Amino acid sequence: MSEDCIFCQIVAGEIPSRTVYETDDVLAFLDANPLAPGHTLVIPKAHHEHVQDMPNDLASDVFAAMQRLVDPIESAVDADGSTVAFNNGEAAGQEVPHTHGHVVPRFEDDGSRPIHSIFGERPDLDDDELDDIAATIADGAE
Repeated sequence: MSEDCIFCQIVAGEIPSRTVYETDDVLAFLDANPLAPGHTLVIPKAHHEHVQDMPNDLASDVFAAMQRLVDPIESAVDADGSTVAFNNGEAAGQEVPHTHGHVVPRFEDDGSRPIHSIFGERPDLDDDELDDIAATIADGAE
Protein backbone atom coordinates (compact mmCIF):
# COMPACT_ATOMS: atom_id res chain seq x y z
CA MET A 1 0.00 0.00 0.00
CA SER A 2 1.16 3.49 -0.82
CA GLU A 3 -0.03 6.03 1.74
CA ASP A 4 -0.32 8.87 -0.78
CA CYS A 5 -2.18 6.79 -3.39
CA ILE A 6 -5.90 7.58 -3.68
CA PHE A 7 -6.66 4.04 -4.89
CA CYS A 8 -4.80 2.50 -1.94
CA GLN A 9 -6.87 4.76 0.31
CA ILE A 10 -10.05 3.45 -1.35
CA VAL A 11 -8.86 -0.14 -0.84
CA ALA A 12 -8.17 0.65 2.84
CA GLY A 13 -11.67 2.11 3.28
CA GLU A 14 -10.32 5.58 4.03
CA ILE A 15 -12.10 7.04 1.00
CA PRO A 16 -15.58 5.79 0.08
CA SER A 17 -16.31 4.27 -3.30
CA ARG A 18 -19.26 2.89 -5.16
CA THR A 19 -17.92 -0.64 -5.24
CA VAL A 20 -19.42 -2.92 -7.88
CA TYR A 21 -17.15 -5.97 -7.53
CA GLU A 22 -14.57 -7.20 -5.04
CA THR A 23 -12.39 -10.24 -4.45
CA ASP A 24 -9.43 -10.75 -2.14
CA ASP A 25 -7.13 -9.21 -4.76
CA VAL A 26 -9.25 -6.99 -7.02
CA LEU A 27 -11.60 -4.05 -6.48
CA ALA A 28 -13.93 -2.45 -9.04
CA PHE A 29 -15.79 0.79 -8.46
CA LEU A 30 -17.50 3.56 -10.38
CA ASP A 31 -15.17 6.31 -11.52
CA ALA A 32 -15.82 9.47 -9.48
CA ASN A 33 -15.30 11.56 -12.64
CA PRO A 34 -16.88 9.32 -15.27
CA LEU A 35 -16.45 9.63 -19.00
CA ALA A 36 -19.88 8.00 -19.37
CA PRO A 37 -22.58 6.61 -17.07
CA GLY A 38 -21.31 3.33 -15.61
CA HIS A 39 -17.60 4.12 -16.19
CA THR A 40 -15.90 1.60 -13.91
CA LEU A 41 -12.32 1.29 -12.70
CA VAL A 42 -10.84 -2.13 -11.96
CA ILE A 43 -7.72 -2.18 -9.79
CA PRO A 44 -5.47 -4.65 -8.03
CA LYS A 45 -5.75 -4.10 -4.28
CA ALA A 46 -1.98 -4.30 -3.99
CA HIS A 47 -0.17 -1.18 -5.15
CA HIS A 48 1.47 -1.62 -8.55
CA GLU A 49 2.12 1.49 -10.60
CA HIS A 50 2.18 -0.05 -14.09
CA VAL A 51 0.58 -3.02 -15.79
CA GLN A 52 3.97 -4.72 -16.19
CA ASP A 53 4.65 -4.37 -12.44
CA MET A 54 1.88 -6.80 -11.50
CA PRO A 55 2.67 -10.48 -11.02
CA ASN A 56 1.14 -12.57 -13.83
CA ASP A 57 -1.51 -14.17 -11.63
CA LEU A 58 -2.69 -10.77 -10.39
CA ALA A 59 -2.76 -9.36 -13.91
CA SER A 60 -4.92 -12.32 -14.92
CA ASP A 61 -7.26 -11.66 -12.00
CA VAL A 62 -7.61 -7.98 -12.92
CA PHE A 63 -8.35 -8.75 -16.55
CA ALA A 64 -10.77 -11.54 -15.58
CA ALA A 65 -12.66 -9.07 -13.39
CA MET A 66 -12.85 -6.59 -16.25
CA GLN A 67 -14.11 -9.27 -18.59
CA ARG A 68 -16.71 -10.37 -16.03
CA LEU A 69 -17.96 -6.81 -15.53
CA VAL A 70 -18.42 -5.75 -19.17
CA ASP A 71 -21.89 -7.29 -19.60
CA PRO A 72 -23.30 -6.05 -16.26
CA ILE A 73 -21.90 -2.55 -16.85
CA GLU A 74 -23.27 -2.32 -20.39
CA SER A 75 -26.64 -3.70 -19.26
CA ALA A 76 -26.88 -1.31 -16.31
CA VAL A 77 -26.74 1.74 -18.58
CA ASP A 78 -28.15 0.20 -21.78
CA ALA A 79 -24.87 0.78 -23.61
CA ASP A 80 -24.24 -0.24 -27.19
CA GLY A 81 -20.66 -1.31 -26.42
CA SER A 82 -17.70 -0.37 -24.26
CA THR A 83 -14.10 0.66 -24.41
CA VAL A 84 -11.91 -1.52 -22.18
CA ALA A 85 -8.44 -0.06 -21.69
CA PHE A 86 -5.42 0.75 -19.52
CA ASN A 87 -3.49 4.01 -19.64
CA ASN A 88 -0.02 2.76 -18.73
CA GLY A 89 2.33 5.53 -17.61
CA GLU A 90 2.00 9.28 -17.43
CA ALA A 91 2.81 9.74 -21.13
CA ALA A 92 -0.18 7.51 -21.94
CA GLY A 93 -2.54 9.55 -19.77
CA GLN A 94 -2.34 7.56 -16.54
CA GLU A 95 -3.35 10.09 -13.88
CA VAL A 96 -3.23 7.87 -10.79
CA PRO A 97 0.03 5.93 -10.39
CA HIS A 98 -1.75 2.69 -9.43
CA THR A 99 -2.60 0.23 -12.19
CA HIS A 100 -6.23 0.55 -13.17
CA GLY A 101 -8.31 -0.62 -16.06
CA HIS A 102 -11.27 1.31 -17.44
CA VAL A 103 -14.56 -0.12 -18.64
CA VAL A 104 -16.26 2.83 -20.31
CA PRO A 105 -19.76 2.25 -21.69
CA ARG A 106 -20.20 3.52 -25.22
CA PHE A 107 -23.29 4.67 -27.03
CA GLU A 108 -23.84 5.02 -30.76
CA ASP A 109 -24.47 8.76 -30.43
CA ASP A 110 -21.88 9.56 -27.72
CA GLY A 111 -19.63 11.58 -30.03
CA SER A 112 -16.55 9.65 -28.90
CA ARG A 113 -14.26 7.94 -31.31
CA PRO A 114 -12.32 4.66 -31.28
CA ILE A 115 -9.03 4.31 -29.42
CA HIS A 116 -7.15 4.77 -32.70
CA SER A 117 -8.32 8.38 -32.76
CA ILE A 118 -6.11 9.41 -29.83
CA PHE A 119 -3.06 9.25 -32.08
CA GLY A 120 -2.16 11.80 -34.73
CA GLU A 121 -0.42 10.76 -37.87
CA ARG A 122 0.61 7.13 -38.02
CA PRO A 123 4.33 6.41 -38.42
CA ASP A 124 5.52 5.44 -41.88
CA LEU A 125 7.59 2.32 -41.10
CA ASP A 126 9.21 0.18 -43.75
CA ASP A 127 9.46 -3.61 -43.60
CA ASP A 128 12.99 -3.56 -42.13
CA GLU A 129 11.93 -1.24 -39.31
CA LEU A 130 8.89 -3.40 -38.56
CA ASP A 131 11.05 -6.54 -38.56
CA ASP A 132 13.58 -4.92 -36.18
CA ILE A 133 10.86 -3.76 -33.79
CA ALA A 134 9.16 -7.17 -33.84
CA ALA A 135 12.46 -8.97 -33.15
CA THR A 136 13.33 -6.63 -30.28
CA ILE A 137 9.91 -7.11 -28.68
CA ALA A 138 10.08 -10.88 -29.11
CA ASP A 139 13.56 -10.97 -27.52
CA GLY A 140 12.32 -8.93 -24.55
CA ALA A 141 9.27 -11.15 -24.05
CA GLU A 142 11.32 -14.36 -23.66
